[in-house]
Amino acid sequence: MTPDRLDRVVSTLNRRQPDLTVITDEVYKSHNQAAIARTCDAFAVQDLHVVWPSRGSGDFRMSNATAAGSGSWVTVNTHDNIESAITGLQQQGFRVCAAHLTDRATDFRDYDFTQPTALLMGTEKEGVSDIAAELADEHLIIPMYGMVQSFNVSVAAAIILHEASRQREAAGMFDQRRMSDERFEQLLFEWCQPSATKLCHKYKLPYPALREDGEIADPQAFSQLINEQAHSR
Repeated sequence: MTPDRLDRVVSTLNRRQPDLTVITDEVYKSHNQAAIARTCDAFAVQDLHVVWPSRGSGDFRMSNATAAGSGSWVTVNTHDNIESAITGLQQQGFRVCAAHLTDRATDFRDYDFTQPTALLMGTEKEGVSDIAAELADEHLIIPMYGMVQSFNVSVAAAIILHEASRQREAAGMFDQRRMSDERFEQLLFEWCQPSATKLCHKYKLPYPALREDGEIADPQAFSQLINEQAHSR
């Protein structure tokens, strides 16, 4: 890893916003999911929560072409139902804001995005489900002045996350690292050493220490450990 690449990795992680996230509720078109992941990366959102019950969470796939590599930089968390996704985040202190046109919806620009927020985006055809709308803390709308009544789901997510990023930047929330040290070290290893990360997951091994240049501190010992694990199976 070059010094410039390592600097970019560290600076990106330092700007990540751990208390800003997105939930997609059965957004079934892979290019839309991928576009939302790409937007999350662009606006410093590390975690994307995907409700994907129809074929099992293990079957979730993202369009790599549309994601433009963002799947490597955004953590995708899958859920079997929208209720557990919403309530789980609410228990962590997030306010869940559904992009949803209702009588109680407010202009998204009037919402305070500096507070812990989970943006909920509904499916392409039906939008936010009745259950999700009921569970959500807020309903947000994007004012429109044309004949159509809604944006594409990935476009709507990008517009709202841009506003969230603008508010957070104005509040100085990008000025210092807000991610925990433990999460920072985890992601630093995964981003610097993707091949080693796969091997650690495969053999259920803890991540080895990194040097300051982003390389494995003792590559020979790590290689030997991997060989031992491979031959013991």
